Amino acid sequence: MNNDTITKSQLAAYKPTTAYVGTSWAVMLVGVLAYLLGLWNAQSMLLNEKGYYLAVLALGLYSAISLQKTLRDRSEGIPTTNMYYLISWAALGLSIALIVMGLMNAGGLSLSEKGFYMMAFTMSLFAAVTIQKNTRDEAQIRTLTTPSISDNTKNSAKIAHQTSHESDASKSLFGTVKSKIDGGE
Repeated sequence: MNNDTITKSQLAAYKPTTAYVGTSWAVMLVGVLAYLLGLWNAQSMLLNEKGYYLAVLALGLYSAISLQKTLRDRSEGIPTTNMYYLISWAALGLSIALIVMGLMNAGGLSLSEKGFYMMAFTMSLFAAVTIQKNTRDEAQIRTLTTPSISDNTKNSAKIAHQTSHESDASKSLFGTVKSKIDGGE
């Protein structure tokens, strides 16, 4: 075997562990449920205020995931538009600004309640980004290790891979792995 060839077992070492994936989902669940239960039980908040905080959470989660995906695409040489990249940053910044302004102006909430909402919000954003990263890592490893039937011989299997530019391949861990797989064929 060539020293530049990466085996499936070596590639599997980069897969997120089950404990890490499970913990990420648990943190997301705890963060979102705590935030929602806090809104549900908020006696001093009007329904429109609760809707505001719910919308801010939804915007924050979506924009954090979108920004993480865009940053990862760029690091792996996958084309993304500058407009979408800037919109992702703007949406995340807006969601953070809205939660901060909303909590600063919430006269009916104690300082500990404000801290609770901010902590649950940031915890949820972090968990959403981590879950998206884990999902993408697992999908890439699955793609690289799934055997496919070669066109030349139906009895031999080779590691499936996607085509990309050599200059972009070295920008990320999976780009480097892919280029080593390509070199080993």
